[in-house]
Amino acid sequence: MKNTRIALVQMQSQLGMVEKNTDKIIKYISAAGAAGVDIICFPEMCLQGYSRDRAKPTSVKVPGEISGLLSEAAHRAGLTALVGLAEESGGEKPCITQLAVFPDGSWQKYRKTHLGKSELPHFTPGNHLPVFNAEKAVFGVEICWDLHFPEVTTILSLKGAEIIFTPHASPVIVGDRRGIWMKYMAARAYDNSVFVAAVNLVGSDGAGSQFCGGALVIDPKGNPVAEKFDGTEGMLVADLDSGLINTVRMKKSKSMRDSFFLDGRRPDLYGPLVGKQ
Repeated sequence: MKNTRIALVQMQSQLGMVEKNTDKIIKYISAAGAAGVDIICFPEMCLQGYSRDRAKPTSVKVPGEISGLLSEAAHRAGLTALVGLAEESGGEKPCITQLAVFPDGSWQKYRKTHLGKSELPHFTPGNHLPVFNAEKAVFGVEICWDLHFPEVTTILSLKGAEIIFTPHASPVIVGDRRGIWMKYMAARAYDNSVFVAAVNLVGSDGAGSQFCGGALVIDPKGNPVAEKFDGTEGMLVADLDSGLINTVRMKKSKSMRDSFFLDGRRPDLYGPLVGKQ
């Protein structure tokens, strides 16, 4: 990993207003490029606004017109952008997807693999846990509910991920977003020696739902290094020190303090974890 500048957009999305939300996303991508950002991440389903029962009518094809516009914006800005959207799956129900568009105009995607109980009737889950190669770092994506399954972060780390981006669409009624995130995200970062970068929708979607916002970056030691929890839309920029990853991954230190814990795994003991219950 090389030193990497990331941006997290605590974004207010208007439900169903795809064109308006796309324009806003492209403006943030442009601003991030001017600020020297390498990777920018937007919240879960920010393109359409988060809704379970209204996602299908506004779902988009990938590749398609929208992905083309986002790819062009990332190319102009010279960065990688991660944009949340409802994607046509080829089946009856759309997927909750995080589209990754790269500076060369190419794209890849992650489809949310773990759906909440209220999402299962409306969305199709993904079945793959990919990692992505940006110019300066390898990253993975976990969308909201995915983070409650520790195995996912471990798999991504073992595949080489150095940063885990975690886009959310968590409503105000859930409660203290920072307090909730710190309960488990610090452990995901520390146990797997990865940076964790979380971002949430914020404000009203114009159709009755209110999102609590939040943007948080945690380093591989479980320490918060940048955050924004002011309840307003905006972009949080953070510089990630590659030394915190490289010291651990490249075995540059003999100190227990800098151990890559996953090297000590005992898969021979983990049968009950993966067995059918």
